[in-house]
Amino acid sequence: MPRSELFPPIDPYQTGILPVDDLHTLYWEQSGNPRGVPVLFLHGGPGAGASPTHRRFFDPGHYRIVVMDQRGAGRSVPLGEVRHNTTALLVEDAERLRHHLGIERWLLFGGSWGSTLALAYAQTHPERCLGLILRGIFLMRKSEIDWFLYSMRTIFPEAWAAFAAHIPEEERGDLLEAYWRRLDSPDAATRMAAARVWSMYEGSCSSLLPSPELIATSAEDTHALGLARIEAHYFRSNRFMPEDRLLRDVHRIRHLPGAIVQGRYDIVCPIASADELRRAWPEADYRVVPDAGHSAMEPGIRAALVQATERFKEYR
Repeated sequence: MPRSELFPPIDPYQTGILPVDDLHTLYWEQSGNPRGVPVLFLHGGPGAGASPTHRRFFDPGHYRIVVMDQRGAGRSVPLGEVRHNTTALLVEDAERLRHHLGIERWLLFGGSWGSTLALAYAQTHPERCLGLILRGIFLMRKSEIDWFLYSMRTIFPEAWAAFAAHIPEEERGDLLEAYWRRLDSPDAATRMAAARVWSMYEGSCSSLLPSPELIATSAEDTHALGLARIEAHYFRSNRFMPEDRLLRDVHRIRHLPGAIVQGRYDIVCPIASADELRRAWPEADYRVVPDAGHSAMEPGIRAALVQATERFKEYR
């Protein structure tokens, strides 16, 4: 039977920090087999950071598991920093880390925003990629951002009501700018309060069934501040030009092996984007999990991702 559970917990065999400019220093780690097939885990958000659980999607006997917290996220510093923080710079950071670790080519694994960044990196550096495993596709288009800010209330009205209630009624016509004024406030308490509401809104909508564990993680200060500030910053300032660039440039990676895993009832990143991607990239293996939402930790999504990493063992 194909494996469906995560691999056992594992500690890194190496951790480090990588200064990428005068402002940002990135945390990175390596786990698994130092001589194994390199795989880069790209976390979501943007700004969510990685966790020890993310190492467990990969067979540690086969893979050299590289995890990096992106600018302003997780253990990278400064936390929540939006200056010098763009998609193009994140792509450069991944390439700098590849050089630093002496890796020639690697497999990319990313979900949600991680799928966005994986596509952007692969389309910029296809010669450095062994393949892509993507989950919960997000293409950073205005329609997807508007869905997140306003239309998720059609499915999660209670969560959206709490999200909107943090903003005075007269400011709710532009929730993104209203939240940004608070997330960028000079007052730390104001920033933290807005970040926690934003992050819990996303967490509350991320699973098919309620997940107290996911909501608790969403409320944790480091996670919430990094996620909300950087996510809002990217929604405001870092959309692709042209907007459909990631779909338009799929031709640059169609020769690479690809896997797309999508929850049928993903409300944060609805299935329409995944469907558009698989139509542009018909060679990719496309799996729709019929009883799942957005979170990588839902049983069906988790199983499909582990099975994808197992199938990719044939690519070196």
